[in-house]
Amino acid sequence: MEDRKESELKSFCSRNILIILGFSSIMAVIALIAVGLTQNKPLPENVKYGIVLDAGSSHTSLYIYKWPAEKENDTGVVHQIEECKLKGPGISRYAQRLNEIDAYLTECMERASQVIPKSQHQGTPVYLGATAGMRLLRMENEQLADKVLSVVTKSLNNYHFDFHGARIITGQEEGAYGWITINYLLGKFTQKLSWLNLKPNGGNSQGTYGALDLGGASTQITFVPQNERIESPSNALHFRLYGKDYSVYTHSFLCYGKDQALRQKLAKDIQGTNGILRDPCFHPGYEIVMNVSELYSGPCTKRFEMTLPFDEFQIQGTGNYQQCHESILELFNTSYCPYSHCSFNGIFLPPLHGDFGAFSAYYYVMEFLNFTSEETPTQEKVIDSMEKFCSQPWNELKTYFGDVKEKYLSEYCFSGAYILSLLLNGYHFTADSWKNIHFMGKIHSSSVGWTLGYMLNLTNMIPAEEPLSTPLSHSTYVFLMVLFSLILVAVAIIGLFIFHKPSYFWKDMV
Repeated sequence: MEDRKESELKSFCSRNILIILGFSSIMAVIALIAVGLTQNKPLPENVKYGIVLDAGSSHTSLYIYKWPAEKENDTGVVHQIEECKLKGPGISRYAQRLNEIDAYLTECMERASQVIPKSQHQGTPVYLGATAGMRLLRMENEQLADKVLSVVTKSLNNYHFDFHGARIITGQEEGAYGWITINYLLGKFTQKLSWLNLKPNGGNSQGTYGALDLGGASTQITFVPQNERIESPSNALHFRLYGKDYSVYTHSFLCYGKDQALRQKLAKDIQGTNGILRDPCFHPGYEIVMNVSELYSGPCTKRFEMTLPFDEFQIQGTGNYQQCHESILELFNTSYCPYSHCSFNGIFLPPLHGDFGAFSAYYYVMEFLNFTSEETPTQEKVIDSMEKFCSQPWNELKTYFGDVKEKYLSEYCFSGAYILSLLLNGYHFTADSWKNIHFMGKIHSSSVGWTLGYMLNLTNMIPAEEPLSTPLSHSTYVFLMVLFSLILVAVAIIGLFIFHKPSYFWKDMV
């Protein structure tokens, strides 16, 4: 009788213990699922948008940027989601036809209205920055430049965005914002710490990139010199970005963009001719007639202006790279330098240091000439290719590149030669440092240029909402997952042990 009661008691206790263990197992599983779902629940998207219009000398482009409303170390995590090129020339060319500006802006602004959710239009800032084309117009006629900006402002105010104004940015700003753009996109400003490891992953261990920007009317060079004092205060910039200080050198050469450099060269070379200019920078067989008054219009050719016995002249291409290069070098005055190092025209330039990203016209020209592969071709290979390209007959070239506008096609020989002259003779890149130049159009789907850097700077003035964070910190999440997993394993082991060896359990109890 006693054995029977004892057996029933053991059976009852075993069943209850197994029930308790089973319940504990179920609760542990539920806890694991709950923690996992809570931690990994997708957060509602909380983003902002911004629009920047780059009003250059030859064209205008609109860029739409998007970033999380919360900030990382006081700088918005901005990336480009759309680019729209306006049809027509740069806004400075509308100085005599102001009534056309409204239609000029319409297509891309309407596109922006479609890309950005309507509910966020009023909170989306719009900025327009005009560069060297408008700087030149302001030098010629300040009132006319102000009128252009006024009409642009009136037009952009008609849209339901938060327009923050149209302004002419300085060459120094253009260089600085281009430098910020490249290094932001390449991840040179931030360092991420891995969990349980205080050593930074990636980031700026390699140092920042320099920025080489070439437009139609100006060109900029910007980089961080290595242990060099910037002897010219006007070329020095100081930034504090992501908790680190940077002393940056920058200079903008107005009138040395590729379009204005060509005008300078023609104005220089036409002197002493009879109205026919045999030009080595154009292909053999190429011919075009130009008005002298058109060539002399604008501040960039004033230094070459003189009374000529003809009103128009004819360019006849001869296609000789070396002669073209020698003609271009006459635009760079390297005869004097009031500093320890100079580029040209007496402008201070510290010794070049590190890698450089070359963008805008640098990239477009070199891409056409097939020099933008993964590895930068050697200086010798580029020069050799340029010699062959410039010597190609114009008719053959037109047939081969039939889909390229003749104006652009005719100028690639000059543009390629000018880029090499500027980099090698103007900035003093050597055969060795040439390999540090990287021609780039986009990085991670964002266009390389000054506009993203501009947007990064301006987002600091947009207040960040309270960030939406995950309910648990990573360390707490890991601790709870490990704890509940251990409980589940322990319960399973005990349950299996009792089920298969109950006698050991009851022997200890008795």
